[in-house]
Amino acid sequence: MSKQPNIVFIMADDHAAKAISCYGGGINHTPHLDRIASEGMRFDHCYVTNSICTPSRAAILTGTYNHVNGVTTLDTHINNRLPNVAKHLRSGGYQTAIIGKWHLGEGKEHEPSGFDFWSVVPGQGEYFDPTMIEMGVEKEVPGYATDVITDKSLAWLESRDQSKPFFLMCHHKAPHREWEPHPKNRDLYQHDIKVPETFNDNYKNRAKAAAEAKMRIKDDITYADLGLVQPEGGAEIGERATANKNDTRRKIPNPENVSGLRLIDKDTGEVFTFHTNEELSHFKYQRYLKRYLRTIESIDESVGRVLDYLEEHNLSDNTIVIYTSDQGFFLGEHGWFDKRFMYEESFQMPFLMRYPREITPGTVCDRVICNVDFAATFLDLAGLSIPSYMQGISFRPLLTGKTPKHWSDIAYHRYWMHRDRDHNAYSHYGIRNQRYKLIYWYNEGYDLPGTNHGGEDREWELFDCEKDPLELFNVYADSEYESVVIEMTALLDNKMAEIGDEPEH
Repeated sequence: MSKQPNIVFIMADDHAAKAISCYGGGINHTPHLDRIASEGMRFDHCYVTNSICTPSRAAILTGTYNHVNGVTTLDTHINNRLPNVAKHLRSGGYQTAIIGKWHLGEGKEHEPSGFDFWSVVPGQGEYFDPTMIEMGVEKEVPGYATDVITDKSLAWLESRDQSKPFFLMCHHKAPHREWEPHPKNRDLYQHDIKVPETFNDNYKNRAKAAAEAKMRIKDDITYADLGLVQPEGGAEIGERATANKNDTRRKIPNPENVSGLRLIDKDTGEVFTFHTNEELSHFKYQRYLKRYLRTIESIDESVGRVLDYLEEHNLSDNTIVIYTSDQGFFLGEHGWFDKRFMYEESFQMPFLMRYPREITPGTVCDRVICNVDFAATFLDLAGLSIPSYMQGISFRPLLTGKTPKHWSDIAYHRYWMHRDRDHNAYSHYGIRNQRYKLIYWYNEGYDLPGTNHGGEDREWELFDCEKDPLELFNVYADSEYESVVIEMTALLDNKMAEIGDEPEH
C-alpha cells in the first residue's frame, strides 16, 4: 500500500459558500481559500443533513444521520463512547487531534474521544481571549480566537510524531454570531455591498414556515450582533424603555417612524442617526454583512498560514486539505440571517478539497455529496475499511472525475427544533436531487417546556431549482409538476426507509 495521506480538515462555523470568492458571490475576496480550489476541487452540491451546528458536527464525526447518532438538536450532546472517524483512523495508524470548536457537549461523557490531543472551546467560545479546555484542563488563552486556534494547530503539527500520518480537525469559531472581527480588520469593506434581490421577500407562494421565522435582519437582529449600544438615557424607539436597556441581546427595533433613533458603536463610540425606516434597514444589512465578512478575513489568513506550513515542510503532496463549514448561512437572502432551513443558502455547505495525488487542479464537482459522507471518504482515502454502521458513502471516485454507476445524487435533510425560542423555525424534512427539492413541513417535534404549538397545518413544498434558483415559487400543487411530485415523494420515502428515519403522518 502507498503511504497513507495526511488529512487536514478545516471547518468554520456558519460560513456561506457565497462568502468564498471562488464560488462567485462577488461580495468578498478569499485568496487563500480560493487557492485550495485552484489547486484542487470545488464541490458545488455539498449539503448538510441538519442545518444546525451540533447535529452537523455529529454527522461529520460519526458518518451517521442524526436519528442514529442521537444528536438531533442543540440540546442533545454526543455520547463519546460511540465509534467515530478519529477512532478508526487512530487504530489505523494515524495520530489525531481536534483543536477549536467542539460544540458536542462538555464533561466526561461528551468530551472529545478518539483524539491523541484535543483543545476545544466550551460551547460557542469567545472571539477574544477564549477559554480552551485542553485534555480536560480549562485555561484562558490570550488573543483572537481564529489566531489562537491556528497557532495551536500549527504547534501540534510541529510537535507531532513524524513517523505517523496525521489527522487534524481545525475547527474555527468564526464566523458564528455575534460577529466580532479582529481589530486590524474592522475597517475593511467601506463600500456598500449589493443587497440580495430577495431581501424584501414577502414570502408569498411558500409554506407558512418562511413567513413565521424570526430571522429577519430588519426585525430580529440584535444590538450585540451589530456591535451597538444605545445612548445613555435614551428611550427605546418603537417599544417601551425597560430596566434591562443595556442588554445587547435585545433586538434593534424597526418601527415605521424611526426619526431620532440613535445607535452607538460599542468599540469606537461613533454615533449613527436615522430618519427613515429605509435608512435603518439598509444600515442593519450593511453592518451585519461587513462584520460577518471581516471575521472571514481572519479565517482566510489562517488557511493561508496552514497551507504555507505544509509547503515549507514538504507535506503538501501527501496531505489532503479540506475546507468546509458546518452548514450554510443566509446573507440577507429572503431578508434572513442564520440557517436551520432546507432552503439552499442554509442547506449548501462550501466544500473545497486539495489532494495532488488524486485531484486535478482547478476542477469542479457538480455531483451531490453530504456531510454524512465525509467520514467514509476519509477512511477510504486512508486505505482503511469503512465500518458497516456508517451510513455515508465514500465519494473518493468523484475526486478523479469518475461517477459510480449507482451514485444517487440525493441529499436528505431533517430539522427537529420546532419553533425554538429565538428563531421560530419550523420542523421539517425533505430531499434534493440535481434539479428538484421537496420539503415536508410536519411542524412537530422539539417544543420548549411549557409551550404548546400543536395544530399547525402541515405543508409540502416543491421547488424547481433549475427554473427557480431563488426558491420563490412552490410548485407542489401545480399540475405541470404532478409527475415530479410523485417521483420526489417516492425518492423521499425510499431514502427514509434506507436510513431508518421515521416519517411523520
